[in-house]
Amino acid sequence: MMNLLSNLICTAILSTTPVDNGTAPKTLSFDASAYVTINNQIRVAVEKTALEPVVVLLRDKNNRVMFQQFVGKKEQKYAVKLNVAELPDGQYELEVKSKEGSIVKEVNLGSEPVEAPTRLVVMN
Repeated sequence: MMNLLSNLICTAILSTTPVDNGTAPKTLSFDASAYVTINNQIRVAVEKTALEPVVVLLRDKNNRVMFQQFVGKKEQKYAVKLNVAELPDGQYELEVKSKEGSIVKEVNLGSEPVEAPTRLVVMN
């Protein structure tokens, strides 16, 4: 009975212990966030924890670079507001990369069609 119980406990511990077989993603020395505003702007923020240069790229679906900015190794924080009102609607790729890896975000640009209000007020 004791062997069965100890085997069950061992199995439970081994099944909940994470195993690193070399495929776990490496943590980067920077973090990036981005979002599209209602005014057709992309706001990008990069925060670094190490003295490592970083490049911010915006590419269209044909892999053409629409925006490129080099962030030096001494800049710990970087923020930019990209005015993309002139760009055609569609899928874009925002990449923040360094020599140790990259963060890729998909950005969808689309202009909202203007709709007339459908409210009707009737007074007697």
